[in-house]
Amino acid sequence: MADGRDRAVTVDPAKLAVGFADALRRAGIAGTPDRSAWLVQALRLVPPHSRAELYWICRTVFVTSQQQLERFDAVFDAVFGGSEDAASFRGDPNASDSTALRRRAPRDARQVERSARAAQDGSTSPASPGSEQGPDDEEERPGAFVLATSPQERLHDTSFDLLSPDEIARIRKLVAALVVAVPMRPGRRDRRSQHAGDRLDMRRTVRAARRSGGDASRLIHAVRLPRPRPLVLLCDISASMEPYTRVFLSLMQAAVVTSRAEAFVFATRLTRLTRHLAARDPDRALEQAAGAARDWAGGTRLADGIRSFIDGYGRRGIARGAVVVILSDGWAQDDPADIEREMARLARLAHRIVWVNPRRAARGYQPLAGGMAAALPYCDAFVSGHSYAALQDLVRVIADDTAPSTGKRIV
Repeated sequence: MADGRDRAVTVDPAKLAVGFADALRRAGIAGTPDRSAWLVQALRLVPPHSRAELYWICRTVFVTSQQQLERFDAVFDAVFGGSEDAASFRGDPNASDSTALRRRAPRDARQVERSARAAQDGSTSPASPGSEQGPDDEEERPGAFVLATSPQERLHDTSFDLLSPDEIARIRKLVAALVVAVPMRPGRRDRRSQHAGDRLDMRRTVRAARRSGGDASRLIHAVRLPRPRPLVLLCDISASMEPYTRVFLSLMQAAVVTSRAEAFVFATRLTRLTRHLAARDPDRALEQAAGAARDWAGGTRLADGIRSFIDGYGRRGIARGAVVVILSDGWAQDDPADIEREMARLARLAHRIVWVNPRRAARGYQPLAGGMAAALPYCDAFVSGHSYAALQDLVRVIADDTAPSTGKRIV
């Protein structure tokens, strides 16, 4: 049975907005009724997943001057509770406890439900700064809107191997919506430019001058537009990776759709899934992908998988100058020397290599497994990818191109 503290409790955003606006008005921060409507629209368009996100949404709507910040922070902390200083949300490391009122969050699920029902029925009004409240009054504060987001926040930070099938389905929908961006590289072809400050295209200028008797009456300029680097994802679908595989396939599908990535899976052999994952329907795409990979949940031949990719696709251009993402725990049946040799070949072709190992999130983890230890020196980034929040970090790492490929940078 699930813990009662994880049950989602919702509050009508309209009633929450009206109550919070009333608390601000009584604290001396006046606002027009339109601002309550704006807050309702903001909460529905961008549902907050934490108190910090809710703080910024409310502040953007209601705060109009620097002088209002201290009173706004006090009202926000009084209404929504919590042990954090509200000033910390706006990046003030020196904020004191006096900048916000302290309130404790409801202690259990029954208090959360009572608080939510009270806010929905309109039977209570938000606490105003400076008011005296006892334990009973504190239970009825309409802070349940923020607490209703805490299960989803927990879902974002929980490892995939600890989630239920229903939670995995929810996470897959979130992962499928990720936009996987890739760094840019200089283009190879010149494009004609109308800006005189761009590079002079001598060939086109001389060609145009020949048509006018050798008189270069018009200078032609050109520019090389950047183009996205290729993105390649290689996912280990062996038995040891089974708790993470389906979520990783959802990420691969998002990369194929948004960044025209190339997707491969391997266990005992390599299988290309780019065409299967290109389908817009995620369930159909994953069903086709599972049917195409005959070695699902088998053993791991890491060196053979990388060798097959390089020989069959990498040297033909897919891996040249690409960002290659390998999703594997590094547990392999191959000789570590073979893995090191194939990783060295791949590093000579790729622009950057990002290794995603969900075991890295374990406390005290050390990359001591033979395959992982052999591959790590050739990786430019080493991330966990064990949770939705970790996959968000992975997306940022893929898009980051601030440092050149060195084969040594581990994050």
